[in-house]
Amino acid sequence: MFGAATEVTPKFVSPSDPAARWTGAHGGQAFFAYSTNYLVDIENAIIVDVEATTAIRQAEVLAAKRMIERSLERFDLYPSRLLGDSGYGSAEMLAWLVYEHGIEPHVTVFDKSACTDGIFSRDDFTYDHAGDIYRCPGGKILTTTGTLVNDDATMLYLASNRDCDRCALKPRCCPKQASRRVPRSIYEGARDMARQIARSWEGGTSRRFRKKIEMLFAHLKRILKLDRLRLRGPNGARDEFIL
Repeated sequence: MFGAATEVTPKFVSPSDPAARWTGAHGGQAFFAYSTNYLVDIENAIIVDVEATTAIRQAEVLAAKRMIERSLERFDLYPSRLLGDSGYGSAEMLAWLVYEHGIEPHVTVFDKSACTDGIFSRDDFTYDHAGDIYRCPGGKILTTTGTLVNDDATMLYLASNRDCDRCALKPRCCPKQASRRVPRSIYEGARDMARQIARSWEGGTSRRFRKKIEMLFAHLKRILKLDRLRLRGPNGARDEFIL
């Protein structure tokens, strides 16, 4: 499959270019599109690699891995850091960067754990690396059995029913459950590293570099009107993106 991203049947299929993907990634009106992925050496202002994919996040992550590995093989380039937005901030991608290639993830973490209904979020719980436990806002301990769930990528940390029953914070913590559960990815170490970098001076510098690069591509599309493809199909998209 082009992009090797997903087996899910798309909601709409373009009659003129079936490989194009229906996307509303920019928050506006949805349209059929491809994604153009560029690997850029920001210190020397050189495009190192290009790959066209379907316009979904999973395909873009796979393209980033392919381009990094190709740059290692073809040019003997070993990047010390990768700059990117939250599209590349999944737990698996961050672990691949940190643990397999030793690349610093200057990437926004893709995280949907924040609660907007007044309930405590995972960030309100403090993780103790030495004891492998969480502490809740009330000071109680959450432990895990080590059993993996959700495709063997997540561990659940649970508080005891006794602690939660007696806690005055229960209405803000687990009002509909007997006790609180906190999920933790097995790749959370890499996610924590990305969060720490994002709060640092180096992380701020990386964000400014990334904005400069993205601004150039925005000018190409909005000012020079290179926002539409002249050729159809994956091969046509690939040829135009390389040009």
